[in-house]
This record gives sequence, structure tokens and C-alpha cells, in this order.
Amino acid sequence: MKYKSILFILILAILFACEPKTDDFSPSKGSADFTSYIAIGNSLTAGYADGALYTSGQKYSFPNILANQLKTVGMEGEFKQPIINTENGVGVSGSSLVTKFILNYSTDCYGITSVGPVRAVKDPDQATLQAELFTSVASQGPFNNIGIPSLKSIHVFAPNYGTLNPYYGRFAENPAADPVIDEFGKIDYTFFTLWLGNNDVLSYALAGGDGEVITPMPGTPGIGFAASMDAIITDLTYFEAKGAVANIPDIMSIPYFTFMQTQIPYNGLVLVRQGQVDSLNAAYQPLGITFSLGQNPFIVTDATSGYPRKMKETDIFLLSLPTDSLKCFGFGSSIPIPHKYILDETEIGKINTAVTEFNVKIKDLALLHNAVLVDMNSYLDEFITGMDFDGIHFSSKFISGNLFSLDGIHLTPQGNAIVANYFIDKINAAYNANIPKVSISDYPNVQFP
Repeated sequence: MKYKSILFILILAILFACEPKTDDFSPSKGSADFTSYIAIGNSLTAGYADGALYTSGQKYSFPNILANQLKTVGMEGEFKQPIINTENGVGVSGSSLVTKFILNYSTDCYGITSVGPVRAVKDPDQATLQAELFTSVASQGPFNNIGIPSLKSIHVFAPNYGTLNPYYGRFAENPAADPVIDEFGKIDYTFFTLWLGNNDVLSYALAGGDGEVITPMPGTPGIGFAASMDAIITDLTYFEAKGAVANIPDIMSIPYFTFMQTQIPYNGLVLVRQGQVDSLNAAYQPLGITFSLGQNPFIVTDATSGYPRKMKETDIFLLSLPTDSLKCFGFGSSIPIPHKYILDETEIGKINTAVTEFNVKIKDLALLHNAVLVDMNSYLDEFITGMDFDGIHFSSKFISGNLFSLDGIHLTPQGNAIVANYFIDKINAAYNANIPKVSISDYPNVQFP
């Protein structure tokens, strides 16, 4: 019996000795140098979310999350961001400044109350928002996070971009003269991330193709996408700094372009009285458009001719569609829906083609300049069917999917943490590093009232 007890104790000792321990993880930089890190990009890099730039959104930006992990493998000093001094945020809607979206109760034109995105402040004081957006923070720089909302690849070389884009103007030393590319050299960086090119396509998509153009592929830096991206990556790697370059996500799979299709069918104009039918038939008779009792396609403005036409099944509504106007004020029937609220089949084709071609160029440039490619296009497409992290389910669904913030374009803090981990995975593999990943559940998500 004594020998059996000794044998049992020995077996337990061996089992516990072989059990992996969480404190066995040893961070390592591998062959990379993370002493000083800068991030270049647009709103996705800046931490823009919920339709505005605001304090905590910036603190949860994916570069700031990544920087905290890089500190375990040699990053020194502070990762400086041009923090805006408002939690309500500052965004732009048309010619007005607005606050961020929050989830709260609102009542529609039918008197039905529901929970949805509303502005944190309904009618904000414009002078206050202007002061928050236009007050310079350049004296606090130089900054490690050079994420600028609305930035396109071609804007990086514009000498007066700070006067055109206040999000850059607020932290540029000389907004009227300093191009964005001048910011790169103000930090003696050893590692960089670059996630740029989204807005070269996205601005066209967000406008419904109305008044915007997709950046052409050919042309010199500042004009063409290929040369602009090449010049940017060449500059970033000039002194042999290592870095990671992300490509452009599948724009048409994000909630801004998918959510309304689940809510409002293209033939959602339901006519229940013959008088309605007769009135609309009389109004649209010169255009050859007819209506009948029951379901009818909405009336929209054609992108090419500018004339009203019936909505096609291949057209899509954007998240910006004013639904109250649709329900109660004749939008889509007596008043054609302006084209800026829809995308047609031709425009969708142009968007998808541009994303594909731009991503081929980004991949080629990353290979040419020995940078790590982070395939955000493939990664984010996986959320169409859904993925689980830390016991939390994520998908591309609006609000309930946890990944996208309340503007349907930018990411939640948890979404940014997922992106940071994607970067870490690729950096670790490329440089034989051992950067610890973040726990997704440590970060907040959409807050319900």
C-alpha cells in the first residue's frame, strides 16, 4: 500500500509538471525592432467611431491597443495620439457639425418608439463643436498616431491639406503648408503600420456615387492610387524600418450598405387605395411609370439621366436613407428618392472592381518593400457568417453583430481589439516574434440604454 501511494504521488507530480502554465509565455520581439512605433491611416486608424471622433474612441483605436502590446517587446516612450477633448465627439454631416451616435429611444413619424442610433446631443452648439475641432494640439506633438478621418492616399501629398481637413489641421504644425507625408519623419520610428486606401473608394460609395469619384489607378503621386501608395510605402521604409500594411475591406459587406436591405425591400411601396394608384399614375404618366394596388418598387432618381425611375432589385439603400421621409412624407412615391441614398448595379460594380484592383496593388507593394501584409479584406469577410472570440459572437450585422459601431462603418472597441490581434498574428509570424495578443472581452462594446 505504501508503494502504491508513492507511485500515485509521483504520477501526480509528473502530470502537474507537464501542465502548461500561463506565466510560461515569454514576449519576444524576434527579428523586428519595436522601439518606436507610428501608425498611418484614415478614420479606422484614428479611432473614429459612432459617426464622430471622441476621446474614448481614440483611446480604443487599434494602434493604441497594439502599442500597449508592443511595450512588452521593447517599445519605449508614450504612443502619442492627437486626442480630442470631448466624449460626445465631433463629426460632420453635410455642412453641420454633429456629435456621436448613441443608442437611445426615439419616436418615428407613426408615433412608434424604439431603440436605435441617435445623436448624443440633438442640436449641439456649433460654436462649441468648432472650438473642439479647430483648436490646435500641434504643440503636444509630434504624434505617433497619424490617423486622419477622410484621408485618401492621394491626400498625403497635398501641401494645404490641413486647411481642407480640420481633423488633420488640428494637429499639423503648419496646416496651410505641411503635407501629411511630412508628419512621418517627425518620429524616429523603427516600426510602422499602414492602413490606407479605404476612402479612395469609400467616399464614392457613401455618397451613392453622387459628386464623388473613385481614385484612378494611374497617375503621379497625389493623383493616382498606385503611385501614391508606392511613394508612401517607399518613404516609410526608406531607412529600412519594418512594418505591416493592411488592405481594403470588402466595402459592400459592411452594415452601412447591407442593413437597409434587411429592413426595406426595393418594392416596399405598398398602395392600398385605388385613389393612390390613380394619383401616382397621373403624375408619372409622361415618364411611362405605372402603379398598381399592392407592392410597387419605390421611385428613385436615376444616376445617369437624373429622371425618376422604378427602383430595381439590384439597387441598394444606404444607411443614410431618411426612413421617416419614406414612411410619412412621400419619399419614394410622389417624391423620388435622391440618388445619394442608393447605389445601383453599375456603381456597385465599380466599387467592387476598385477594391479588388487596389488590393492587388497593395499586396504587390507590400511584397516589393518587404512589409507584412495584413489581409483585412479576407478577415472581415469571415464576419458575414460570424465568428466567436472570448465567448462573444461577432458578425457584420448592424448593432447586434458587436463588430461595427453605430455609424455602420467604423469598429467598436472590441472590433478594434480584434484588428489589433490580426496585426499581431501577422507580425509574429513574419518576424518570429512573440507579441502577446489582447483579450477581446477586456474592451467595451455598444452600450444599450
